[in-house]
Amino acid sequence: MNLTTNANLEAAFGGESMANRKYLFFADVAKKLGNNELAKLFRDTAAQETEHAFAHFRLLHPELLIEDPAALNAADKQKMLTRCLQLAIEGETYEYTTMYPEFATQARQDRDSTAEAEFNEQIEESQQHANLFRRAASNFGFLVPIEQHHAERYGVALKALEGKGVVSEADQPVTGKWICKVCSMIYDPAIGDPESGISAGTAFEAIPEDWVCPICGTRKANFVPYREAELKEAA
Repeated sequence: MNLTTNANLEAAFGGESMANRKYLFFADVAKKLGNNELAKLFRDTAAQETEHAFAHFRLLHPELLIEDPAALNAADKQKMLTRCLQLAIEGETYEYTTMYPEFATQARQDRDSTAEAEFNEQIEESQQHANLFRRAASNFGFLVPIEQHHAERYGVALKALEGKGVVSEADQPVTGKWICKVCSMIYDPAIGDPESGISAGTAFEAIPEDWVCPICGTRKANFVPYREAELKEAA
């Protein structure tokens, strides 16, 4: 495939995928505001955008096309599932090793430069900007271990697919770490959540009950002790 067309397909896939999640967000807003008809419109359109994204992705990865599942032998199925996991691992690894670290660094830099320029004209607006960029930097930082967690889980799933064991979790949780059941944000007491007033060194049990996940906003009760993904022998 022509490199330019390939890049355009990647961009189109990203755009349609973003539209899907954006419209679902809009649907949630409309539902909460009591406009169920508009919420339905957003959901229906989101589903259509998903189909558009799938069409682009099929062109990008023809090796994953399935015309007749019954015609595939065990080796063919294994190869396709392996490819899915490989792509998933690649994506998650890029996010936690490159994308989010770079975003976090840029957010910190933007906070400094924006605050310096804005303070000369409008102190209150500058403070708002600084707070926004500081929260962005904090959230990007939180996303790094989340994507690493995803990549590690996919890695274990790939080994299980290869017949090396079964997907499981460690018998003992990682000391001090808790994970959000909604978005997989991992609370690390060594880092805390300074932007929410939770200083580094604060044990999860000591966090106020009204604290919420900095990524998805769910309540503290939706966190459970964090256990690493493991490959275990089949029973």
